[in-house]
Amino acid sequence: MSALPQPPTAIEAGFEPMAPAQLDAVLAIEQSAYTHPWTRGNFLDALASGYQAQMLMADGQILGYFIAMRGVDEVHLLNITVAPAFQRQGWAHVMLDALALWARGQGAHMVWLEVRMSNERARRIYETHGYRRVGERKRYYPAEGGQREDAVVMSLPL
Repeated sequence: MSALPQPPTAIEAGFEPMAPAQLDAVLAIEQSAYTHPWTRGNFLDALASGYQAQMLMADGQILGYFIAMRGVDEVHLLNITVAPAFQRQGWAHVMLDALALWARGQGAHMVWLEVRMSNERARRIYETHGYRRVGERKRYYPAEGGQREDAVVMSLPL
């Protein structure tokens, strides 16, 4: 008699505020996920400015993180990253849900973001969350060989 297949182990995850002490681990993820990653200075500036910087954690490991800036009645998502080892498991959706919940709690009526024109996977994730394309920013992102890449501007009404 063979044993029945076991379901995958459930991962218990939760959010923790990002702090400078975790930046080495965050930078390792950032550098493995992007060709043009944020720098330590970018993260330190965001933390010093008091932006919402949350890490999604499980068993002491960072699954992903997001950084958002609050405005008068809107929120701007500046960075959202899922660690490559945890991509395609639904964690981006968890973080986008948490972002929307936090933004509503701040009195925001809209969330804005920019995403690389070439990042079709991310654009699809945002679209399934209700974000809609509202414009473009020409030559917004650095690209290979000193070039620049356009950004798609998306928004989510809350």
